Amino acid sequence: MLGWVMILFHSTAALFTQIHGSWDGLVNIVFSVALVWAGLLFTYASMPTKDREFSQWLVGSLGAASLFYMAIVCLDSGQHWAMNLGAVSVTAFPLTVILMSPRAVQDRRRWAIVVFCASLSIFLLLVQSRQPYGVPIAWEGFLFVVYLGCAFSVACTGRPATAGKSVMVCGFLGWALGFLLVPLLLALWPQIHVEEEIWHLPAFVVAVGMLLILLENRLKQIGHLALHDPLTGLANRRLFDDRLGNALERARRNGEGLGLLSIDLDDFKQVNDALGHQAGDGLLRMVSALFEGRVRSSDTVARTGGDEFCIIMENPASRANVEALGSTLSRLLSEPVRVGDDSIRVGASIGAALFPEDGEDADTLCRVADLRMYAVKHRAKGPEN
Repeated sequence: MLGWVMILFHSTAALFTQIHGSWDGLVNIVFSVALVWAGLLFTYASMPTKDREFSQWLVGSLGAASLFYMAIVCLDSGQHWAMNLGAVSVTAFPLTVILMSPRAVQDRRRWAIVVFCASLSIFLLLVQSRQPYGVPIAWEGFLFVVYLGCAFSVACTGRPATAGKSVMVCGFLGWALGFLLVPLLLALWPQIHVEEEIWHLPAFVVAVGMLLILLENRLKQIGHLALHDPLTGLANRRLFDDRLGNALERARRNGEGLGLLSIDLDDFKQVNDALGHQAGDGLLRMVSALFEGRVRSSDTVARTGGDEFCIIMENPASRANVEALGSTLSRLLSEPVRVGDDSIRVGASIGAALFPEDGEDADTLCRVADLRMYAVKHRAKGPEN
C-alpha cells in the first residue's frame, strides 16, 4: 500500500514538473524519489524476512542512498565530484548496514544485493557525466535496476507459482523495460511517438497481479478454515476423516500397520466453570501444541470435538509404539501446566486401536479406540461412579 502511495506522490509531482519556479528542485526530488521508493517498498513487501529489523535497515539504507543521489542530480549542482559521491553511496550505504550485522556478512543473498548495487554504481559513474544525455540515461538506468529488482524479488519468494505471482513478475519486468526503452527510442528513433499511456500499462498489470495475490490468499485462508480448527489450528473432523481414509488405503496397499489414538481431556468442564472459557481456550491451545510436538511429521493430530482429540500414526505403526505414545501423552497431561496466572492440572483418558488387528475400516477403528478410551475414563473415576 505504501508503494502505491509513493506512486501517487510521483503522479502528483508530475503535474508540477513543467511549472518553473523556486520550487523546481524540490518538485523534481519528490518526482524522482517517490518512484524509486515505490520500487523499494514493492521489493520490501515481497521479502520473506521483511519483519526482521535487519531487512528494514537494509531497505532504509537503499532509500536513503536513492534520496541522496536524486537530490544531487535534481538540484543540478553541476559538480562531478558530488554526483560521483552520490553514485558511490548507492553501494556504500547498504554495504555499511551489512558489515554492521555479523549474521548478514555470512548470508550470500545479502552480498547479491551488494553486487546488484555495485553494478548500478559503476553504471552511474560511467554514464552520468556524459553530455548531453548522461544524467537522463543515468536516471532511467537507476529506475530500470530498481524495478528489475522488484521482478527478481517477487520471482524468488517462496510463494508458489500462481497466476498472481506470474502477472506481478511480468508487470515489473515490463515496468523496468519501459525505463530502458524510453531513452533508446529517443536516441535511436526519435520519429517514433509512443503514447504516454503505453508506458503506464505495466503499473496496471502489477496492480492486477497484487489483487490476484490478495484473492488467492483469501481463498487459501478460506480453504484452510474449512479443514482446520480455528482455535488450535489442528485438523478438524472433516480433514481427520479424509486423512484416516487415505492412511488406511496406504496401509492396505503396503501391508503396514496403522495406529489410532482417541483422547478425551479429564475435568475440562471444571476448568471452564472455575476459570472461564478464556482459560479453557488457552489450555486447549497448549495441549494441541504438546501433541504436535510429540508426533512425527507424517502423523495427524486432529481436534474432533470440544475436548476430544485423535491422532493417526502410520509409516508404519505397531501396537508397541502406539501404546508408548499414549502413555507418554497421558503422563505429560497429568502434570500441571500454566495458563496465564493459573496452574492447571488436567489429565486425559486415551484409547488405542490398531489396523488391521482391531478393525479394517475407519468406523470400526474409531469405535474401538473410543470404547477403550471410555473404559480408561470409567476406571479412573472408580467403582462408585
